[in-house]
Amino acid sequence: MCRTPCCVLVFLSICGADLTRPVAAQPPATSKQSTPKNSKQKQPPPFRWVNPLKVEIPGVQHATFRSKSMGVNVGYCIYLPPAYSREPLRRFPVVYYLHGGRPGSELKSVKLTAHIDKHIRANAVAPMIYVFVNGGPVSHYNLPERHHAMGEDVFVQELIPHIDATYRTIAAREGRALEGFSQGGRGTARIMFKHPGLFCSAAPGGGGFATEKRISEENGKESESLVFAPGYNAWDLARAYAQSDSPRVNILVHVGTKGFNYENNLDYMKFLESLGIAFERLIVPEAPHSATVIYEKSGLELMKFHAANFAAGPQKAAGK
Repeated sequence: MCRTPCCVLVFLSICGADLTRPVAAQPPATSKQSTPKNSKQKQPPPFRWVNPLKVEIPGVQHATFRSKSMGVNVGYCIYLPPAYSREPLRRFPVVYYLHGGRPGSELKSVKLTAHIDKHIRANAVAPMIYVFVNGGPVSHYNLPERHHAMGEDVFVQELIPHIDATYRTIAAREGRALEGFSQGGRGTARIMFKHPGLFCSAAPGGGGFATEKRISEENGKESESLVFAPGYNAWDLARAYAQSDSPRVNILVHVGTKGFNYENNLDYMKFLESLGIAFERLIVPEAPHSATVIYEKSGLELMKFHAANFAAGPQKAAGK
């Protein structure tokens, strides 16, 4: 796999002990999982399941589907590569992208398509579909005691089947990838370990794994007002995955060296090593806690990682 000078990509043969560092205090659940020093807290906007695009973005459409579990519409954004319209018999692999923020929305990360589209049009990577997910009011978590807050289930049980039924996708594990940043990096780690049969590759980025560790150690408690089910975190789910005979997911953990979650991402990688979970890592020099900067510097590396794990060769549509 080709690598650019702006990043370091190392495949790890996994062994060793858990060398995780002590966990620092974390902010309330309504904010990001970690906060850079001297930054001002911003009040998040009200959560909505549907957030239409306000500007036209090349290759991107906003659409909705009806959630059977909630009885409401749910929005998503989808990037279709130029070949999608040119080759009507071809099926395409899909990367599902999980946004950061809490709450976020299907619009949160859609600007990454400027880099995605550029690389695909330049034939630097094979064409693929990107779907930008709405993660719910507690981003990418299930929280059954709250109204309409089953973000993971809406994604896994409803959005993925809707996308496969509506678009010419490779509707199988071999053509499906998962990626996310910040809160979406946490969500990617949890979901890839909980549902390994759904995805051939997964790339959690910049996740607040110190917060996930504390949730594990405190029996589900993230804060006084937010408590998850025991075991529902990126640490305990990784332990269960390591002991299971489920399909192995090809994993790429990525983070920028200037990101405020950099150190706890290194700790999480050491933890995965201690469990014997194979993964690759992408360290992006001088990149802050920003999915946009990560994609400016190393987006092609992330895309090539998924492309290498997708089913080889064009797929023909059957009846679509």
